[in-house]
Amino acid sequence: MSERVIVTGGAGFIGSNIVRGLNSRGISDIIVVDDLQQGDKFHNLVDLKISDYLDRHEFYQKFEGGHFGKVEAIFHEGACSDTMEHDGAFMMDVNYRCSRDLLEACQKNGTRLLYASSAATYGKSQTFSEHPDNEHPLNVYGYSKLLMDQVVRQVTNVKSQIVGFRYFNVYGPNEQHKGRMASVAFHNYNQFRNDNAVKLFGAYLDCGNGEHTRDFIYIDDVVAVNLWFYDHPEKSGIFNLGSGYAQPFNDVALAVVNTFREVAGEAPLDLASCVASGFIQYIDFPESLVGKYQNFTQADLKNLRAIGCNHQFHTVQTGVANYIRHLMKVNL
Repeated sequence: MSERVIVTGGAGFIGSNIVRGLNSRGISDIIVVDDLQQGDKFHNLVDLKISDYLDRHEFYQKFEGGHFGKVEAIFHEGACSDTMEHDGAFMMDVNYRCSRDLLEACQKNGTRLLYASSAATYGKSQTFSEHPDNEHPLNVYGYSKLLMDQVVRQVTNVKSQIVGFRYFNVYGPNEQHKGRMASVAFHNYNQFRNDNAVKLFGAYLDCGNGEHTRDFIYIDDVVAVNLWFYDHPEKSGIFNLGSGYAQPFNDVALAVVNTFREVAGEAPLDLASCVASGFIQYIDFPESLVGKYQNFTQADLKNLRAIGCNHQFHTVQTGVANYIRHLMKVNL
């Protein structure tokens, strides 16, 4: 009999990809928990094998009461991921209180918990290693994630595995429902498909046109590391989950344009040629983001490597190219 697994946020971007990763291992006794008020998220589940679906409003109390029998692990991806959400009471309830209650129930029931934290916990910091000195969130979203991490750090008698993943800028299939919060790769794809041009922010502070950098991580890498920890139940802690590379938005745009060109049988272009041809264009940096924008993020992977996780991550050039080919295939 195969192990039973629960994935909260299982109809969402990261959650549905984790379900797919579990399916690829032959695991199908998977209970998906989500909120399908945004009904089109069902598309992310159509070709996956699961054993049940529950609305998030009925799940937590049932799990605490042992309703689902022996559960090996919960991949807790359910959250409000809109970093621009200003309703602090809602954010703290969904992202912190639900997560803390789930943590306590998992420890009581002997269930492993692998949960989504966020690089937003670092906020205005320029150092991205998992230490309290580096944690300066800029919004209530980042604080809601940090508070959960702080609680996890206080657990002195870990009865079953607890792992928090500080996700950096994740991109890949199944994010189409996220609207403005979808990745820059997704937005660049749609811009180029519709207008034959990608638009990026112009210069801001010490960064030139399109030179603001992020640690962009491909969804396949996120799933691989989640499953590595699933295979290593003795490993607990809070870990960065990024590629370890800081790359400019120009690299994303260039990968998008050149993947379209490759599929069309055209030669790749360098950045200067893309700009000169109008394929990459720059817009004025928005006033609304002044003082609220990170010019640089890069995951410090020392702690991840120190515990033996040696997964090799995609660069923007390889990951974005894979993603754009996928989008072109499903949107024929």
